[in-house]
Amino acid sequence: MQYRTEPSRFLKATAMENTTVTQAIKSAYPDSPLQSRTLLTVRQFSDKHPAFTQGAIRNLIFLAESRKTSRGTIQGNGLKIALVRIGRKLLIDETKFFQWIDEQQESAR
Repeated sequence: MQYRTEPSRFLKATAMENTTVTQAIKSAYPDSPLQSRTLLTVRQFSDKHPAFTQGAIRNLIFLAESRKTSRGTIQGNGLKIALVRIGRKLLIDETKFFQWIDEQQESAR
């Protein structure tokens, strides 16, 4: 069985459509920056940034939202802005995570 080494016509057409759509959006909204988001799972994030262990990241995620206890409501840590949930899958937006880290440093001063 021989395998193709060049992309199929479908892939070429899809790439062309994506380029055309991106150009159309840029021309319609010139002030809006189109950023490619880096979304990582907890494991991928921990592997890429070894300073953050998986356990530490999971703890920050657990503390992200406000929660009710017998003593009242405990405020979340604000990390919710960097979390993307798709069904049960949880992804971390790398850029927003580090923006959140910077905000924590500014509020600590």
